[in-house]
Amino acid sequence: MSGKTGKLILGGAFTGAANGLFGGGGGMIAVPVLEKAGKLGAHSAHATAIAVILPASIISAIVYLWYGLIPLQTFLPVALGVLAGGILGARLLPNVSARSVTVIFAAFMLIAGVRMVI
Repeated sequence: MSGKTGKLILGGAFTGAANGLFGGGGGMIAVPVLEKAGKLGAHSAHATAIAVILPASIISAIVYLWYGLIPLQTFLPVALGVLAGGILGARLLPNVSARSVTVIFAAFMLIAGVRMVI
């Protein structure tokens, strides 16, 4: 196994753990790992992050359902919004420069981090 593959597997493990533990946020780990260790451009890193987080999110959701942690009356409307937003974001991504995607992503991470502390 090459060093690159090992870094990607380790990054994937951290991504899955964060996604499962925090109920999301794996992309904040996956995107930088895919850009640095995977040598992907911003567009490919973001698209790949979504694709690899999907199976982890499904597994996490099954576990959360098993433990009764998902209130369906909240889940359904939020899921519809996420679905619509996901479609919109995926359609917008090819039309936004790599630099802009990186800056917007960094801004969202910063804002999320500050909001968590305050």
